[in-house]
Amino acid sequence: MDSKTRMRRLLLVSLLIASTAPFSAASGQGAERLFYYVDSEAAYTSLVKHIDAVTVLGPQVYSVDSLGVVAGSVDPRVMSLAKAHGVKLMPLVTNEDFNQPELAKLLADTAALHRATRSLADICRSNGYWGIQFDIENMSIRDRDRFTAWYDESARALHAVGCKVSVAIVPGTAADYAGPTSYDRFLQDNWRGGYDLAALGRVSDFVSLMTYSQHTRLTPPGPIAGIRWMREALDYALKYIPPEKISLGIPTYGGHWLTTSGPAIPEHGRSTSQSVNWTWGSGLAERYGGTMQWDEQAQVPFAHFENGGTYEWLYLENARSFAAKLALVSEKKVRGFSVWVLGPEDPKIWDLLPQRASAATVR
Repeated sequence: MDSKTRMRRLLLVSLLIASTAPFSAASGQGAERLFYYVDSEAAYTSLVKHIDAVTVLGPQVYSVDSLGVVAGSVDPRVMSLAKAHGVKLMPLVTNEDFNQPELAKLLADTAALHRATRSLADICRSNGYWGIQFDIENMSIRDRDRFTAWYDESARALHAVGCKVSVAIVPGTAADYAGPTSYDRFLQDNWRGGYDLAALGRVSDFVSLMTYSQHTRLTPPGPIAGIRWMREALDYALKYIPPEKISLGIPTYGGHWLTTSGPAIPEHGRSTSQSVNWTWGSGLAERYGGTMQWDEQAQVPFAHFENGGTYEWLYLENARSFAAKLALVSEKKVRGFSVWVLGPEDPKIWDLLPQRASAATVR
C-alpha cells in the first residue's frame, strides 16, 4: 500500500468516526431518555416493544383544575411494566385543557394552590413514582411570578417526600423581546413569557425544553422542530439553566398542511394542519405523487404535492432527523432528551437507541 492510499484510508476512517460519534454519545447510557406517553393503542404498543430503550416514562395523565383539585391515574399495566423493566415513572400534571382563564383563577387562589401541592406530594409518595413533571401551558405572562411561587412550593413538598420534580417549558429565544411579528407577540404574551427560567431551573431536578411545534396550524407550513430553531432555543435556555439540568425536547410527529371546509366557516374553507405519524405522512406523499425531500437547513424530511388544484405540504420527523437532534444533545452536553410522544415515531429511531445495559438484568 503506497503512502497516498494509506493517507486516504486514514482520512476516511477519521471522517467516519467524526460523523458517528455524536450519535453514539447521545444514545449511550449517559443521556437520560424520557419518553412521553398518552393513553392510546399506538403509544402502548410502542412502549411494550421498546421499553428497554427508555429510562424515564412520562405519562400525561394528571390534571389540576381552578380549585386545585388533582385528578387522573396511571394505567396499572403501564406501572407494572415500568417497574418490571426498571423504568422511572414521572407522570405529568397539566392545567385542565390548557385553559388560560381557569389557570389564572388557580394561580390567584392560595388555598387552591396549597390543595394541589398536597395532592401531588401524596400521589407521588403513595404510588412510588420517581417524580412529577409540571406541564403548565397557555399561561399569561402576567402569571409568571405566581406560577414560579407555586412551583417552588411544590418542588419543596415533593422533595420532602423523596420525589423528583421537573417542569416542561415552552422555549423562547429572548427574555423580553417577542420578535418581529404579531404572532411572536401572541406567543410571548400567552405561551413563552410565563416561565422564569433561572428560578425554575434552580429548584428543578431538570427542565424539559419543549423544542417542538415551531410550526403549527396557526402558521404557514414548516418544520415541527428545525435544527437551527432548536439550537437557538437551547442556547437561550443555557444562559439560565446548567446543561446537566436540561432535557432537549424531540418530536416524533409530523405536520400535514391542507385546506379544509365546513359550514361553520364563513369562507367555507381555510388552511390548517393536522398531526401525522411518519408511516402515514410519508404514505400521503406517495399517494399523491409527492417526493420526500431533505431540508438541509432544518434537518427534516418534507414534501409537497397537488390535491384538487391546491398544494398540500408535509413536514415530518424520521430516523435521520432524530439522529440530527441526538447530535445536538451530544454537542451541548445536556442531561438528555424528552420525546413527544410514543406512538407516531419512525420505527427506525429505535436503531439509534440500543437497549439499556441494565435492562436485561432487571427482569
